[in-house]
Amino acid sequence: MPGDDIESSGGGLKRNNNSNTSSVYASSSTYLIEDTETLWTSWLVPMFLVANIAVFIVVMYVNNCPEHRYTRLVGNDKCVARFLGRFSFEPLRDNPLFGPSSSTLKKLGALDWTKVVRNHQGWRLITCIWLHAGVIHLIVNMLCLVFIGIRLEQQFGFVRIGVLYLLSGFGGSVLSCLFIRNDISVGASGALFGLLGAMLSELLTNWTIYTNKAAALLTLLVIIAINLAIGILPRVDNFAHIGGFLTGFLLGFVLLPRPQFGWLERRNLPAGTRLKSKYKPYQYVLWLFSLVLLVAGFTVALVMLFRGENGHDHCHWCHYLSCVPTSSWDCNEN
Repeated sequence: MPGDDIESSGGGLKRNNNSNTSSVYASSSTYLIEDTETLWTSWLVPMFLVANIAVFIVVMYVNNCPEHRYTRLVGNDKCVARFLGRFSFEPLRDNPLFGPSSSTLKKLGALDWTKVVRNHQGWRLITCIWLHAGVIHLIVNMLCLVFIGIRLEQQFGFVRIGVLYLLSGFGGSVLSCLFIRNDISVGASGALFGLLGAMLSELLTNWTIYTNKAAALLTLLVIIAINLAIGILPRVDNFAHIGGFLTGFLLGFVLLPRPQFGWLERRNLPAGTRLKSKYKPYQYVLWLFSLVLLVAGFTVALVMLFRGENGHDHCHWCHYLSCVPTSSWDCNEN
């Protein structure tokens, strides 16, 4: 997870871990070329950060663990950090990430297949991106957002990065809902994986203007592989990660191509000089192919989702993408 996406089933929580994604920030600076363009001032990503924190505070206020403490047993089932009053956390047995209950998250917009499909609450595909299952979940995701998002916003502006973030989060929610019916899901990991995917496609589509590109590509691929590998552990919803990553990867080809240097310097060229095309031919091909694939993918996935189809019926091996059973755990129990 580029953060810690969580899914809750019954009393347990299922999370998407992405703590390693923060290292993308360090790696990204190794291959970015020097640019004469003025960097944008990053304000949207900090606003996303503030919004996520504010939403979590509201969730904890609504949760109000002490109010229903009479339903708890004595000992380890008491609210955690009771000095916080109504902002105290659920017992660690219910939520080990120091956060609210599953019922509160569901009440406030967590991703739930039954409510999305049967009750026609499609808005949950967006609201779940802004909810977090606990303080640990929130901190990890927000660190990743800052490390990845600010650098991208400085280079490409708030419009493109805002679209990337929101559509990637939406794509992660759609794929998660297609494959997971018995759990609820919250977290920004799909959106953060989208930013990671966009970094990869941006490197590929602007390949000719970078130095140390082979090292940069290898670094990104290793980071992506590590984070996706974490998703095959139990209690982790890797479908949100994969959906967000694929959406961001395709959007990167559409939104993040850089113009050729000759086109940028057109004002300094002598009169009568033949101008170069703004983008290289392969960039136009990747742009068109990615846009068509993105529109087709969203259309097919949304039609399948709201018709109530189960993704596993069309992909019998896909359950291994989210959990690989071992002698230490049984994926069916999660």
